Amino acid sequence: MSGAEFVPLSLTPLLIGTFAAIACALPGNFLVLRKQALIGDAISHVVLPGIVVAFLLTGTISTWPMMLGAAAAAVVAVAMIEAIRRLGRIEPGAAMGVVFTTMFAAGVLLLEQTDTSTVHLDVEHALYGNLESLIWLDATGWSSLLDARALAGLPPELSRIAATLLGVSLFTWWLWRPLKISTFDEGFARTIGIRTGVLGFALVIVAAIAAVAAFDAVGSIIVIAMFICPPAAARMMTNRLETQITWSVVFAAISAVSGYVLAGYGPLWVGGIAAVSAAGMIATMSGLILALTALFGPCRTRTGERVST
Repeated sequence: MSGAEFVPLSLTPLLIGTFAAIACALPGNFLVLRKQALIGDAISHVVLPGIVVAFLLTGTISTWPMMLGAAAAAVVAVAMIEAIRRLGRIEPGAAMGVVFTTMFAAGVLLLEQTDTSTVHLDVEHALYGNLESLIWLDATGWSSLLDARALAGLPPELSRIAATLLGVSLFTWWLWRPLKISTFDEGFARTIGIRTGVLGFALVIVAAIAAVAAFDAVGSIIVIAMFICPPAAARMMTNRLETQITWSVVFAAISAVSGYVLAGYGPLWVGGIAAVSAAGMIATMSGLILALTALFGPCRTRTGERVST
């Protein structure tokens, strides 16, 4: 594929998919190590009713209403999970399962009863996203990267997910030490003055922001996969947290790029005539990478050991 074809048709979807995967994988590392991986799954589901309610109140799909709606839904979900866990005296995983399936179902019902014909907000987009259509129509080739007029026509999802990735990266860097200490020894973290409850809540909110930023472009399938698969695969490659973070970013990027390419060209290579869902293939590749690390990763037999800080 020449630059005249690749840049307008494939460059921005590849970047958006890669940025979304990494933005979800970074907080996913701490969720996995805290044995709270299901929270990432829950977040990717509970943001849907928050986004739908934000659309109903504002009549438009824009960044801040979506972010605020998703954050509010995440707060409600956390409160519901804690209430169910305490009042029902059931284990946290069951409480999360009840809450995220209920809220996701409520979001689907709201979508089905709402006129969203003027925006890309329906059940199909909620699951699979809109990645393939995020093309750069004003681009003519690699020279467009230096053309201010062409750059003005970039899909807004690219700047949104790039800003989110930057924010998630800054959050991880700024709170690296308290995140690391509270992840491995919450009791010690409290004794040295770290507010572990606030920090854990902030981690959930950051994960929710990453989820909603990725939601419009890539849907909930990639969000679910990227919160869990790259961090879990990275955990099987090393017992050092810094190295695990690096591996998770690499695995997320490989999943996004290979999944997008295989979605478009894989069926043609085996005699098919139509492409498959890029979101579905990206999630499939992340699962495949996890399976390979589970079979051949150097730390696959020691996943119960504590990661080195």
